[in-house]
Amino acid sequence: MLEEDPQFSSIASKPQITCSSAQDISVNPATFDLDVEKTTIALDHVVLDIQGLTCTGCETKLYKSLDSIPAVRNLRTSLVLSQAEFDLDKRTAKVGEIVSLVERSTGFTCKETSSTGQDLEVVVRGKAAEFVSLPKPAGVHDITELQGQTVCINYNARIVGARDMIETHFQDLIQLAPLRPDSALVAGSAHVRKTAFMTALSIVLTIPVLVLAWAPIPEHEIPYGSVSLALATIVQFVVAGPFYPSALKALIFAHTIEMDLLIVLSTTAAYVFSVVAFGYLVRGQPLETEGFFETSTLLVTLIMVGRLVSAMARQKAVESISIRSLQATTALLVGADGSNEREIDARLLQHGDYFKVPPDSHITTDGIIQTGESEIDESMLTGESKPLEKRPGSAVIAGSVNGSGSLVVRLTHLPGDNTISEIARMVDAARFSKPKIQEMADRIAGYFVPVVLLLTVITFVIWLGINKGIRKQSASTAAVRAITYGISVLIVSCPCAIGLAVPMVVVIAGGVAAKRGVVFKSAETIENAWKVAHVVFDKTGTITSGQLSISAEEYLPSSSKATAGLVLGLTSSIRHPVSIAISNHLKASGVQPVAVESVKSVIGRGIEGHANGIRVRAGNSRWLEAEDLPLVKSLLSRDLSVFCVSVGDELVAVFGLEDSVRPDAGIVVSELKRRGIAVSMVSGDDSGAVKSIADQLGLSPSDVRSRFSPGDKQKYIQDLMDRGRKVVLFCGDGTNDAVALAQATIGLHITGGTDIAQNAADAVLVRPLLRGVLLLIDVSRASYHRIVFNFAWAFLYNLFAILLAGGAFVYARIPPQYAGLGELVSVVPVIFIALQLKWARFASAVDE
Repeated sequence: MLEEDPQFSSIASKPQITCSSAQDISVNPATFDLDVEKTTIALDHVVLDIQGLTCTGCETKLYKSLDSIPAVRNLRTSLVLSQAEFDLDKRTAKVGEIVSLVERSTGFTCKETSSTGQDLEVVVRGKAAEFVSLPKPAGVHDITELQGQTVCINYNARIVGARDMIETHFQDLIQLAPLRPDSALVAGSAHVRKTAFMTALSIVLTIPVLVLAWAPIPEHEIPYGSVSLALATIVQFVVAGPFYPSALKALIFAHTIEMDLLIVLSTTAAYVFSVVAFGYLVRGQPLETEGFFETSTLLVTLIMVGRLVSAMARQKAVESISIRSLQATTALLVGADGSNEREIDARLLQHGDYFKVPPDSHITTDGIIQTGESEIDESMLTGESKPLEKRPGSAVIAGSVNGSGSLVVRLTHLPGDNTISEIARMVDAARFSKPKIQEMADRIAGYFVPVVLLLTVITFVIWLGINKGIRKQSASTAAVRAITYGISVLIVSCPCAIGLAVPMVVVIAGGVAAKRGVVFKSAETIENAWKVAHVVFDKTGTITSGQLSISAEEYLPSSSKATAGLVLGLTSSIRHPVSIAISNHLKASGVQPVAVESVKSVIGRGIEGHANGIRVRAGNSRWLEAEDLPLVKSLLSRDLSVFCVSVGDELVAVFGLEDSVRPDAGIVVSELKRRGIAVSMVSGDDSGAVKSIADQLGLSPSDVRSRFSPGDKQKYIQDLMDRGRKVVLFCGDGTNDAVALAQATIGLHITGGTDIAQNAADAVLVRPLLRGVLLLIDVSRASYHRIVFNFAWAFLYNLFAILLAGGAFVYARIPPQYAGLGELVSVVPVIFIALQLKWARFASAVDE
């Protein structure tokens, strides 16, 4: 009955699952010139916030720049989050050197975000440089100078607390710095503000140029031209100036032709021609085609407007599904008895603290209720719409909302390590990972700009020939008109919609699902879950509640008075549902445990240990060769799970246990079948108990497997996957399902409470609600539909926009000055379609 060591579920058979494609992992041959048997490689995990990422070309430039550094390993980048993360070989490079190199080769602004320990930002009363050089108290890893008098202290919260550092170790030297939001949101906000400023400046400078060019005012060509030249020059070199180094660095360092190069070529062509035309005008030899400063300035302005709207939409989308925003900022610190109440910043909580939760307030962090009873609304994290009753001993999770009762809670996790933080980290991991469909999008975007350049040349040549050969225009006029068509083609095309089609949906889908109680740990899971053809459920703790009750307890004549104590001593340290049920039952009966040494789980069989040198075993009747005994047969005939105990080779006790089906299990199984998805159930339990549960769910005998070891489960799932290359989802509670979770196409871990990170599954149900299986499939399907729409929109937009800009339609074209609207028209729909997932209704039978 006890099928596997429960600790096995935490050592993960798929720890690298978030790296979903070969592109996500960079391997540098230079890193393999060491003798790995003699050298220990010390790697630091580094996360960088990047300011300046605006398109897929920017992300490609960043990726190639970092990937070219031999010390960087396991590199991943995210355009939507404006972040990069990687492992750094500390022997060959430092983070500061990496940051400097990337900033120099890309033009982006980079800032490291700590990924280990706890961080506390404080303001120094004095010089920050002198404070950084002070001796560090025990538990403080690093002190980093930020801006002005602000420093960041990285510390081990198990050794030293935040309040202790401020009130004791550093006394009056520091005070807590103002709270800053999520670093990814901060970087995004800074980029939006900078873009907004440059856009406003461009608008202010462009309006006079447009007035001078288009308003019905008296003509004064040279004075007006001089003003337009001055204003256009400022726009070209101040507002559009950053595009030049960005494009050149991408070309030189990353060997990438990106969107910025199209902007540089188009705006420069319009500006330079206008300067030349104005020069001839001043000399008294005006060209047949006058300059058009309004084209270059309006073009830059509309490009900036498009980038600003795109940046704002991306930022709002990321903020709207931010899990970390659920974290309360203050806490009411109290003693264990609820006395000495005082409000503190939540960052100053430390291990050993008790905090009070008033009625109708958010719970600051994870903990165990010490006193008080209430109903807790956990819907914002688990998707459970009904408030849950909580009493002393119950676990509460950060971000949930207290009901009408007042609670005193003992802290179990600090805000930086609580459920909100763990879910946010897993969601971020999914955002960083890239599904396979993203590889196709990246390849298309990589070829996009060179193809557009080729189309621009073709457009220019065709219109030059038409204007000169057919319309009999002068060479200068024909060339200028051909240039306007070429500029339009250059600037109206936009690969950004292609690049954002997948990651924008992945980001929103991950956040939406997490707020409904399903955490995707990889983007590949979001991509594949809608294809699920077969769902395999574990029985105990998954289909059933896992809270077994003891229906029969029999001690054989060969047992002694100490037998119950031996059973308690053997089972009390094992966290399998059967062991927990037996242990709790015996404790409630007043049994005192007898010391049992060397207790260990035997995979697929049970547990064993030694008492006074004699082996004590407990587990399924097959392992103890007791299934033919009349007592065991009697219990099996009642469809009970049988748990046998032997001392030496003597059977001394037999327990019969029964479990109850989860309330939503039948509805979920029926809904899966209605959708044409096959459903199976596997268990290591005895046949009678498994058949009883299967009958309640309406599962046919051919879809049920009993007495299965973990290896049997793995083989069963492999066989299903081999039949027509099916996408198989396995849902288990992690106690004895690690191998099956690893084998399945999608491993779904069902859990509860605050311990959600100790598994290697591809997705996690934060609360034990099986309707999450349907939600996982529904979110994946909705995401797939939006990705398909985004790709279709990006293709159709670029096709018709380039045709319009190139003059393919006789009575319609896009003038070059308006082509800058291309990014806004192409990217904003992609973002809004992804954002619509927030309001999507994932209708299923379980919601009725």
